[in-house]
Amino acid sequence: MPKKDGREALAEIKADPKLLSIPVVVLTTSKVEEDILRSYRLHANSYITKPVTFDALVDVVTGLGKYWMEIVELLPEKA
Repeated sequence: MPKKDGREALAEIKADPKLLSIPVVVLTTSKVEEDILRSYRLHANSYITKPVTFDALVDVVTGLGKYWMEIVELLPEKA
């Protein structure tokens, strides 16, 4: 993102009561422990390091879609 990084966007999303329940998955190239900790402290729901190959990335995104759209039970909209 040109004007802010993902952590800033995550902090803004999770600071807004109307957006707080939206699941946020951090997809990044970083495996640095401090980045992982900071993301979870900012209330990320998942932290995933991007795979190196395109095919592996497709597998990760497919798995994410299946998890968030078919497997997990999310809060009802009016919770």
